[in-house]
Amino acid sequence: MKNFEEILSKAQQQGEKKVISVAVAQDREVLLSVEEARKKGVVDGILVGDSAKIEKVAKELNIDLSNYKIIDKTDDVEAARQAVIEVSSGRADMLMKGLVDTSVVLKAALDREVGLRGDGILSHVAVFEIENYDRLFFITDAAMNIAPDVEAKKKIIDNSVKVARALEIEVPKVACICAKEKMNQKMPDTVDAHELEEMNKRGEIENCIVGGPFALDNAVSLEAAKHKGIDHEVAGMADILLAPDIEGGNILYKSISYFARSKGAGLIVGATAPIILTSRADSEETKLNSIILGAMTAGKL
Repeated sequence: MKNFEEILSKAQQQGEKKVISVAVAQDREVLLSVEEARKKGVVDGILVGDSAKIEKVAKELNIDLSNYKIIDKTDDVEAARQAVIEVSSGRADMLMKGLVDTSVVLKAALDREVGLRGDGILSHVAVFEIENYDRLFFITDAAMNIAPDVEAKKKIIDNSVKVARALEIEVPKVACICAKEKMNQKMPDTVDAHELEEMNKRGEIENCIVGGPFALDNAVSLEAAKHKGIDHEVAGMADILLAPDIEGGNILYKSISYFARSKGAGLIVGATAPIILTSRADSEETKLNSIILGAMTAGKL
């Protein structure tokens, strides 16, 4: 799949719709995006939160709530916990944050009794369709892990590869992005990048091809890679861009969002189900794309 139109089409062909559980669902933009995804035949919804407020917002938006299951929880913490339970119990396939702090949702998601803890770590995977490129770009990690060491980066790669494979990129190419494409002991992230490539060669990172260190230009542009004489199968052909830390990842994510002609989506992965934690600054289109991405990855992570 090379664009969000193809992702939507594939999600619509999955057969039975996925179910999304929304924590504190009395959020105007979130309800709009969930309703749009429902109309497109991708999801059904469970709305957890203050039912009176949900009904008020839905009425303003002309959303027919008879199409949804509503669970009345007026306390935000209880609502987040119940939304997580709907997923962990198997009644829903993915979790979405509504009008509540991210920390509240993540605490519920990581609850040892009812939560969605997986075997690895949680990480953020963004997917971008960028004009004039013939493929999707996966950027990780722009939102969760502040300064991951090489072992954490391995797990972040593992998470992103699962998302890419869910979108039928069977052997994604992973570029470890740094400030330069040569290893330098004074630049620890270049050392990590080299070690991650070696781990991939040893079979410790599977189902992908890892290369690094790469500067951004020679990871995404064949012309730039050739100009610098870089001969590597990832050079200029990267699908997944592994950021050195959260600052680099976040700047790259927002640069593409604001400066490029692009469409985007994002998920928290590493749990037993996809978690959609969109920002209020995200467009309605990004929220919708994130739901569609969640529907494509549910059951495949």
